[in-house]
Amino acid sequence: MLDINLVRESPAIVEKSLKKRHEKEMLKWLDDLLKKDAKWRKLKQDADKLRARRNKISKEINQAKKQDKDAKSLLDEAKTLPKKITEIEEQSKELQKKINWYLMRLPNILDKSVPYGKDDSDNVVVKEWGKKTKRDFEIKHHGQLAAELGLADFERAVKISGTGFFYLKGDLALLDLALQRYAIDKLRKKGYTLIQPPHLMRRKPYEGVVSLADFEDVMYKTEQEDLYLIATSEHPMAAMYMDEILEEEQLPIKFAGASPCYRREIGKHGLDERGFFRVHQFNKIEQFIFCKPEDGNKYFEEIARNAEELMEELAIPYQRKLVCTGDIGIIAAKKYDIDGYSPREDKYIELMSCSNCTDYQARRLNIRYRKKGSMEKGVVHTLNNTMIATTRFLRVLIENYQTKKGTIEVPKALQPYMDGLKEIK
Repeated sequence: MLDINLVRESPAIVEKSLKKRHEKEMLKWLDDLLKKDAKWRKLKQDADKLRARRNKISKEINQAKKQDKDAKSLLDEAKTLPKKITEIEEQSKELQKKINWYLMRLPNILDKSVPYGKDDSDNVVVKEWGKKTKRDFEIKHHGQLAAELGLADFERAVKISGTGFFYLKGDLALLDLALQRYAIDKLRKKGYTLIQPPHLMRRKPYEGVVSLADFEDVMYKTEQEDLYLIATSEHPMAAMYMDEILEEEQLPIKFAGASPCYRREIGKHGLDERGFFRVHQFNKIEQFIFCKPEDGNKYFEEIARNAEELMEELAIPYQRKLVCTGDIGIIAAKKYDIDGYSPREDKYIELMSCSNCTDYQARRLNIRYRKKGSMEKGVVHTLNNTMIATTRFLRVLIENYQTKKGTIEVPKALQPYMDGLKEIK
């Protein structure tokens, strides 16, 4: 959420960011927020004056009684004060609810480097790596080849779970685990702590992590309980220190979250019904960092580079895109997408999403830190990036490592995790 002091003191900054995001309706929200906040502050001043008068009048009544003076007018006034204070407090509470509603829904302030644009077609490619090799044979769809090799079963998964689910079998299931372990080992060597988070979260912490108004449609909720299945391990990791004060010496805190992820995947993209790319359940290793505000940009580049190193070590051509103002979502101030090359379609497809959320998530979750050598407190910054979403990655891996004879070569870096296996047949 936004800092109310920023909104009060620099509304032009918020307005400029909303215009870049093409949020016309939210400009009306900002105007109403400022009016309600001004009214709330006026009510607070009135209530403070009445409380001060209540304290003062008690002394005046006591003094009058000591001096045998008539205190009736003072007593009559004293009787009216509690009701007036209560009425103002009730008005203030209602205003505060609406103010908080706006603060939770107005998006993060965009970083100056975010390019202007309307949708994902305006995202800017800032880096490309790897050679796109042309094949002298027709590359099969990853789901088709996996099924032909007896490594995936979609029909039986549909029978028991519905579309958007699958069975992975044999060496392909082992390859999925190899990708996870390779990513985990790489992050652990860089000082990231492995986390296996809860797979269910209550609504309150979830609202601190994301805008449920935007995200709830893609999430699974349990019946009769206040619990949601996690869409990514980013969410329980972000909420881990909710309502806590960290010490500056603890920062940065670097996590590598390992978990399955559950998504309904309803919307414009649709499901990958005979493949692994867009499905209801998948495994992911996620990077997450809590840090001091001044270190945010440094770690933003670090987590993007970690994912790129993995792509390079597995020899998958990729591009890094700077996400534009119209495609960034409300939580991030700046965002990269890292896309892997699909030789079958001769295009890049999104594999990793890297976000610098500044203090926006932490302010929603009330996560602060105590500055070294003082009692002064600040709000931490949070950053996240996919290290690897294995099913998405399997799509590009199968395409890039598919052979003319219909087998799948195992990348050299993964062979130690596959008992030395060099080729999946």
